[in-house]
Amino acid sequence: MDLYDKDVCGDILPVVVIGNGPSGICLSYLLSGYTPYLSPEGVHPNSMLQNKLDENSHLSLLEQDLEYLCEGLEGRSSNPVAVLFDSLLLPDSDFGLDYASPLLWRYEPERATPHLVLGKGPPGGAWHAMEGSMLTLSLANWMELPGLKLKDWMREKRRNVRNDRATPAEIASYYQHYVTQMGLERNFASGTVTSVQRVDVEQTGSTVWKIQGVQKRAFVEEESEEGIEEEHFSVFAENVVLATGTHDIPARLGVEGESLPFVSHSFWELEAAISDGRLDNTSDPVLVVGAGLTAADAVLATHHLSIPVYHAFRRSVSDPGLIFNQLPKMLYPEYHKVHQMMTQQQHRPGDVLSSTGSSETPLMSSVDTSPDSQCCSYPGYTSFPKHRILAIRPDRKCVLEGEGGRQTVMQVSMVLVLIGAHPNLSFLAEEGRHLGLDTQEPISCRRNPLDVDPFTHESAQEQGLYAMGPLVGENFVRFLKGGALAIASNMARKQREKKLSAEATVA
Repeated sequence: MDLYDKDVCGDILPVVVIGNGPSGICLSYLLSGYTPYLSPEGVHPNSMLQNKLDENSHLSLLEQDLEYLCEGLEGRSSNPVAVLFDSLLLPDSDFGLDYASPLLWRYEPERATPHLVLGKGPPGGAWHAMEGSMLTLSLANWMELPGLKLKDWMREKRRNVRNDRATPAEIASYYQHYVTQMGLERNFASGTVTSVQRVDVEQTGSTVWKIQGVQKRAFVEEESEEGIEEEHFSVFAENVVLATGTHDIPARLGVEGESLPFVSHSFWELEAAISDGRLDNTSDPVLVVGAGLTAADAVLATHHLSIPVYHAFRRSVSDPGLIFNQLPKMLYPEYHKVHQMMTQQQHRPGDVLSSTGSSETPLMSSVDTSPDSQCCSYPGYTSFPKHRILAIRPDRKCVLEGEGGRQTVMQVSMVLVLIGAHPNLSFLAEEGRHLGLDTQEPISCRRNPLDVDPFTHESAQEQGLYAMGPLVGENFVRFLKGGALAIASNMARKQREKKLSAEATVA
């Protein structure tokens, strides 16, 4: 959609969604009139939830009291509507069971809420940046969106889903196809948002959101050469939904030497180093910093190719907050393997080869990092729990500090800092700090998500501003769909109240 020559720029839209990843796509699906009901034949394995659904089975899920339905449900998300919607879409999937969803989806265009979804690239968001990964990710059905089974789509493309998993490239393609298949394209536009702010509407005395941005447009010059020019646009909306994710700005350690050329903050730079031959099984160890799933992917990639790896992270391996302690072992065998490695092959204070000649630190590596080492279950790997990086030196030596202040120096070939990312909210005042749980700290998915009502996802500080996905601490696609339900339900309620108000005024 070209925003600079569309009438939409002069109208006040009910909703503008910033971000076109799975969060924004799922919300667009619900706002477009696709409505969930309890199927007449639907039976949920949770009898308490089933009884609640039976009470108002004639109403759509968007018309029901979500807070009431959420009561008593438990799951691996801190967002209650996320647990509810996941339970309805994938009943008891945490136990490896394959219950049919009790939901029936109806397309009811009269319920549609006009909206616009803005994203920097094609629908799918950051998943397109992950294309080409050598690794598979979560269970395929956990990545899918309502109304289109991922496995069915992949079979149509003559692809096989091995071990119920899919690659990032396949997921990105699926999301892009989903938008087309569901007829959502007219609601999507590619553009970079530069400003979101409240402005007054003179005619009514109320305020709306003004969203400004830049859209690239191809043109043909006189010499028949193609060029790209930027066009500025402005869109006005009653409500804005932030669904930007958190992959924009990699988190940094803030230590000496972090900007050296052999230090990277991207998993894909590891892949590049492997593919062009800069890393192989004769290299010095790669130091992977972090204990999230991306760090685990890096450990798997290096270990699979017998590239020695050191793995440093600040938590204990038994910390309940560690993501590996929250994933079902049966459903995530790869990540369970990494957790085993982290647990079984920890660096011990006595594991030293020689001193550096100073009282500062010993030089690590009595643990044999050669691929042929048979001293342990996972040769070439050593974990450093409860360690932090003090410095990275130009000679490729890294200084780590463990419990009690004990320091260790290690020689490495590459440092991979994978400790998460921060969202780019530069289009908001103060980069959105005033919207967080802690208004003095930057917005962070894990440490300082946006403060929203748990059942509507509306901001606690700004009326008419909503957030979903990683911005409210939700990293898994299977759970971020709950944010879409919460917001769509609240939008539907607002529409009903607006209609009743208008009818009362006429009467």
